[in-house]
Amino acid sequence: MRRRIVTLTVVAAVLAIGLFGLPFAFIVARYYLDDERAELERAADSAALTMSDDLSDPGRTPVLPATAAEDNVGLYSPEGHLRLGIGPATADFVVMAARDTDLASGEVGSDLVIAVPVINGATLTGIVRAATPLTELDRRNIVTWLAMLGLAAVAVGATWLVARGLAARLARPLEELSASAERLGDGDFTVRTRRAGISEIDQVADALDTTAERIGKTLERERAFSADASHQLRTPLTGLRMQLEDALETPDEDLRGAITSAITSADRLESTIDDLLTLARETRTPRTVMDLDALLDEVRQGWHGLLAGQGRELRIESREPPPPTASAAAVRQVLGVLLDNAVTHGRGTVTVTVRDAGDAVAVDVSDEGPGVSGDLDLFTRGSSTGVGNGIGLALARSLAEAEGGRLRLTTPAPPMFTLLLPAKAQDVRLARRER
Repeated sequence: MRRRIVTLTVVAAVLAIGLFGLPFAFIVARYYLDDERAELERAADSAALTMSDDLSDPGRTPVLPATAAEDNVGLYSPEGHLRLGIGPATADFVVMAARDTDLASGEVGSDLVIAVPVINGATLTGIVRAATPLTELDRRNIVTWLAMLGLAAVAVGATWLVARGLAARLARPLEELSASAERLGDGDFTVRTRRAGISEIDQVADALDTTAERIGKTLERERAFSADASHQLRTPLTGLRMQLEDALETPDEDLRGAITSAITSADRLESTIDDLLTLARETRTPRTVMDLDALLDEVRQGWHGLLAGQGRELRIESREPPPPTASAAAVRQVLGVLLDNAVTHGRGTVTVTVRDAGDAVAVDVSDEGPGVSGDLDLFTRGSSTGVGNGIGLALARSLAEAEGGRLRLTTPAPPMFTLLLPAKAQDVRLARRER
């Protein structure tokens, strides 16, 4: 690209210099020719005036005045014979033409010739011929043209240097854009392009950076969704597997109940998938008042059997809180993460308590396990207590914050997590008035 820019710039400069220089060279040649004619005319007129009185007096001998070294001046008789000076012995056509006009000019051989008549009254007493070699005129033209060619060469050289600088300035950001696009194609979505100070190229760089950022966020969201989906689907699948295994171990019992329970678990699994897809969308639906009682019934049906299989109890307490304004799908997934942690890492009875927390609704999830270390940041993606992959609590906190709520570890031992959700304003005010 750089070579192409330099080549095109130099070609454009050569064309411009040629279009200007050729007519100018022709004008210079015409100027030198006209200047030489004017010089010869002055020499001929000067000689004619000097010798006019001498030719009118037969007793006086005419004398030619001094002229430039390259000019040849001669005096001819009216009949065309050379009397004085330098010139052909017999008058040429230019001298003969001067007998009938005030001035005659032309080229004779290799000379430029000017002839003027010498008149005394109405009588032609002689003809002055002034000539100069055309080689002198050609020499002046050649010297001038060579100087013009030298200046043209200097101009082309300067153009070449400037073109190289411009080519480097234009090509470098484009090469960087090409390298950035190649890195983007290789999967490096953190690539950013340096600005060149050229608006058109900077616009392309802005578009490329925006595209890289958008693709990076999309890929990050897809990876997070895959990790979140696998984490959230693990517990329903485990429960479904346990129910089917129990049915296989007790073939004498009624299979209808086991199949019905398995279908219910499959429905919850499908609901979890739908929730994850809804939460993964860019555009979130406006928050509405959530049916908290229905959600608690789902929690009781979904987790009672799983805990009972471990010989543990699920206790749900609702202290008549105001209805929260949040997405049921998000709250369902947050509670799923907290209950899964209680089942996997906790011990004893798992208690879910819903209470009024002023302007918010608090949902406490606790168990009777040994708890967690206060130094461990459980809500950072990738952190873990040693069992699991550290995705669940980070996902739960991000879902809670997306709904305008908060999720925190209230007490580390025994562990209690509290989910705070925004409450419906008018219900909060009514509850305060009743108090």
